[in-house]
Amino acid sequence: MKSGKRGAEPVVPMPSATVTIVRDAPGGIEVLMMRRNLKSGFVPGMHVFPGGGVDETDFCFKNNELCKCLNDSAASGTLGLACDGLAYWAAAIREAFEESGLLLARRRSGETLSLSDAETARRFAEHRRRLNSGALAFPDLLQAEELQLAADQLTYFAHWITPVGLPRRYDTRFFMAQAPEGQEPLQDEQETIAAAWVRPGEALTRHRSGDFEMRTPTVRTLEDFADYDSVASLRRGLAARRDVRVQLPRIGPDGRRIMPGEPGYEEAGAAER
Repeated sequence: MKSGKRGAEPVVPMPSATVTIVRDAPGGIEVLMMRRNLKSGFVPGMHVFPGGGVDETDFCFKNNELCKCLNDSAASGTLGLACDGLAYWAAAIREAFEESGLLLARRRSGETLSLSDAETARRFAEHRRRLNSGALAFPDLLQAEELQLAADQLTYFAHWITPVGLPRRYDTRFFMAQAPEGQEPLQDEQETIAAAWVRPGEALTRHRSGDFEMRTPTVRTLEDFADYDSVASLRRGLAARRDVRVQLPRIGPDGRRIMPGEPGYEEAGAAER
């Protein structure tokens, strides 16, 4: 893979997914924010939503009967893809469990998974540990526990691609989901070192003051979500959006991220070629 320097072939963005988990709270909604490990090779110390790259096991869900509430054809159509769209939903749910401990899944009865029982919580904590260590595959976890992905609980709302010229790039689909009842988030102490519920407006205020670092897609998401006073109204608002346009920031000569439509965007694009 190329380095991404000017004049070199651009790095191909890695397919990835992220999920903004929200809950109702007095006076409005709260969003789950995870803080990245300070020693991480990617955005260390940043406050982020759970997410990461789509891996090989995520592509299995179109055929493994572990997601009966959404098929690959419908998922792909929503994302504007010819196939394999369901892998993004699977990746978002898997990454949320790996990084925050929240698992969006249902039992055979249709009941949403709860981890409020101490023994069940211990068992799934061990599943999570083995999943993060690579000793357990996500489909195998669901199979063993007789669970189904609750993919229909995710609402697709945004598509961001990392600017050309960076050494690590992602082609990321953004989803929103309500926090499952009977589960509490907890950082994994590997990729994430803190988990906190925060109001979108509060996170933005802290970010502007310099004590809550976030990347541009995270900031834009919180700016969007701050206008809603409940999870239900947020879901309705996002579901009504039929045209999710890709956001591809560009890097200006001063290193600043420039969004489509902003002054200097076209000039930055010419400099990439």
